[in-house]
Amino acid sequence: MPEIKKSEKELSTVYSPAQVENKWYPIWEKSGAYKPAENGNDSFTLMIPPPNVTGILHMGHVLNISIQDVLVRRARMLGKSTLWLPGMDHASIATEAKVTKMLKEDGINKREIGREEFLNHAWKWKEKYGGIIFQQLKKLGASCDWDREKFTMDADYSKAVMKVFVQLYNDGLIYRGERIINWDPQGQTALSEEEVIHKDTKGHLWHFRYPLSDGSAHLVVATTRPETMLGDTGVAVNPKDDRYTDLVGKTVLLPIVNREIPIFADDYVDMDFGTGCVKVTPAHDTNDFEMGERNNLDIINIFHPDASLNENVPKDYVGLDRFEARKKVVEAIETLGFLEKIEDYEHSVGHSERTDAVVEPYLSKQWFVKMQPLAEPALEVVKDGKVKIYPERWVKTYNHWLENIKDWCISRQLWWGHRIPVWYKGDKIYCGLVEPEEDGWVQDPDVLDTWFSSWLWPFATLGWPEKTEDLKKFYPTQDLVTGPDIIFFWVARMIMAGLYFCKEIPFSNVYFTGIIRDKQGRKMSKSLGNSPDPLDLFEKYGADAVRVSILMIAPQGLDILFSEERLEQGRNFMNKLWNSARFIRMNLDEGPLEKLSNLDDEKLDSTDRWILSRLNNVIEEVDKAYSEYKMNEAIKKVYDFTRADFCDWYIEFAKTRFYGDDVEDRKTAQIVSVHIMRIILKLLHPYCPFITEELWESFKKPEEKLLISETWPLSDSKWINNDVEQDVQILMDVISAVRNIRASLNVSPAKEADLSIRGNENMCDSLCKNENYLQRLAKLNDIQFGENIAKPPQSATAVVKGLEIFVPLAGLIDINKEVERLEKQIQDMEGRLNAVTRKLDNQNFVERAPEDVITHERNKMQNYQDDLTKLQENLNSLQN
Repeated sequence: MPEIKKSEKELSTVYSPAQVENKWYPIWEKSGAYKPAENGNDSFTLMIPPPNVTGILHMGHVLNISIQDVLVRRARMLGKSTLWLPGMDHASIATEAKVTKMLKEDGINKREIGREEFLNHAWKWKEKYGGIIFQQLKKLGASCDWDREKFTMDADYSKAVMKVFVQLYNDGLIYRGERIINWDPQGQTALSEEEVIHKDTKGHLWHFRYPLSDGSAHLVVATTRPETMLGDTGVAVNPKDDRYTDLVGKTVLLPIVNREIPIFADDYVDMDFGTGCVKVTPAHDTNDFEMGERNNLDIINIFHPDASLNENVPKDYVGLDRFEARKKVVEAIETLGFLEKIEDYEHSVGHSERTDAVVEPYLSKQWFVKMQPLAEPALEVVKDGKVKIYPERWVKTYNHWLENIKDWCISRQLWWGHRIPVWYKGDKIYCGLVEPEEDGWVQDPDVLDTWFSSWLWPFATLGWPEKTEDLKKFYPTQDLVTGPDIIFFWVARMIMAGLYFCKEIPFSNVYFTGIIRDKQGRKMSKSLGNSPDPLDLFEKYGADAVRVSILMIAPQGLDILFSEERLEQGRNFMNKLWNSARFIRMNLDEGPLEKLSNLDDEKLDSTDRWILSRLNNVIEEVDKAYSEYKMNEAIKKVYDFTRADFCDWYIEFAKTRFYGDDVEDRKTAQIVSVHIMRIILKLLHPYCPFITEELWESFKKPEEKLLISETWPLSDSKWINNDVEQDVQILMDVISAVRNIRASLNVSPAKEADLSIRGNENMCDSLCKNENYLQRLAKLNDIQFGENIAKPPQSATAVVKGLEIFVPLAGLIDINKEVERLEKQIQDMEGRLNAVTRKLDNQNFVERAPEDVITHERNKMQNYQDDLTKLQENLNSLQN
């Protein structure tokens, strides 16, 4: 146990988070505690989801990084060789947009300066602004191994990306094809399906008449995008639709354009939707493109990359923005007499995740990855339980996406990123890690989707494919903590890549956090002004308080309703912990303390045995919560034990002994108090590392060093005693009942009261043994116990677990007020009794509920009835 020196004895009166937090982070870094232990038992590896190089800390990061730090710090204390590897993502679209905007503000046009000069500016921008978030994460306490920091465009990482592309190309899993892709007209780049955010939008459904070329009749088609009709090359009907059988093979004259286009039959058409006729624009709709290929239709692209209309439309429309063209087309159709009707229509419209521009289905030559062969093994490892997902409900989402997976468009029309390792010379294509030696080869100008580098994160960060030492030691990793919004972008693809390139799963457990929302349930965003700056919160409340508060209100995978007031809970807890530690320190004698293990059991009183039993039960419960990835339950268990059992009760019990004349008993209380405080600091350290490290300085043994490197506490069953826990719980309940009576009746704290307790002999005997605690903590004088003890006249009454508590009121209170109090208690008890009676009278409940639940409810009803009877008798007694 620690050796106490008077000079070190007192902690400061008030806890100062800023002072403590600024002190410890550099000490931890300098100590090497963040580095994997050379002699660790097993490895524990966790990869930080790489924030964008453009990223700034927000509340979502606070939740995510805090959970990761909890897992890492505990693994370290469990003796594992722990690696938490940090890194950044180059974020092609976001970074290129930032740099382009910066240059524009300086009067520089990206296209005029060219690719190389633009990239020089981008790298300078990265060096200046990239990584701000890492300094912010240090303020949060993130214990990453910063010497291993990775960037997805580091030279060695880029080599891994290139190798993967070339290998997949050679394996026939990467191909170049002309397909309808999602096109961002503002960013002027292709997007994968996962980069498109679908928003429900109120719009219109326009119904147009297309006249048959022979003038005999017309067909009615409907569209939400009238401008695309300028690129129509056919009208489709279902082959089983008898209404149009005679028209298949004929043509219609496309209004405005005056182009003859065929009427054809295709099974894709739903003959029950609308008129059963579908206008077909193969260049601007995925389904239309497939129908066009099946039926040999012309493919006419009517858009420039910026979504203005090109030269393939009538000259009056060339150069118009797509939405301007929409209005002009509708006006022209109406003028021509071909507008059947306009309906209000709500539908889902795709928007670019980055620019928020409405996405345009666009025919383009792009590079794709064949996903089906990669998806099947990734489905199996989750199905077999090799990769576990928490909460489990996300497994269904994961499976659905993989079972319906589409090929991944991986080329982007950008400059910042990994340039595609493909060169062209005439009709020849070369794919390789080095540029062809011959002249005349031109490299593909596109870069790879950012996620094409991120999906390699668990192994490319460890030196794959060239350096294998770290790979052998730290791969596969153990845990991944991330948001469910990137389950497809990143999580599923990492599993695919790990299995394909390393032949092993990349991680064993995936923990999906919830989304932090404001108290109105809205997602936090700058535009709404409901997203506080975490650094301001750290300054006001302390990083430990923010961490604990956020994790306390974050059930596994559920969204969190956040308000700043909820941080008060964490701050109050830090102050309570500090004050309790300070009180214990102030009441320790000079010199070394004996170890708890050396203490004679007979010296322990019931409160010592109680707190030791509670502690060891809590350690078991905390370990169970960790094993189920229920981080909020783990901290709640330690929080409740520390705040209620230890600070509110055990220290209050111990004060009697600290201030008493029995030297041996005083020493015992000191030893137990210090032992419990040391274990509490260990249990709390993953959640609130700064304050626990600071307090550890006051409670560590001379040979011990930093708490961050200490061992995790183990539960010792020899201390667990449920009988003692029950006995002391009754003691606390009785004290609380007496205190409540005193408080409700405004009895002066200086006045001592008498107490009579009537009830079960064993319970009374247990209380009798702890009479000294009852007297001091409830401010009592004479105490009477017994099964048949008479109720004193004019007594305040309470019922605790069947025990009747009588406090004689003569000289203490106003009798009329006590009558009011009893009447309220009776009213409350009647409400409880009525609620449980209604439940048991409900035949549906009785038939469906499990037997143990029904038994529990019946026992509750009986207990409520018994307590109500006693309360009514006591009220009658007082009134009489």
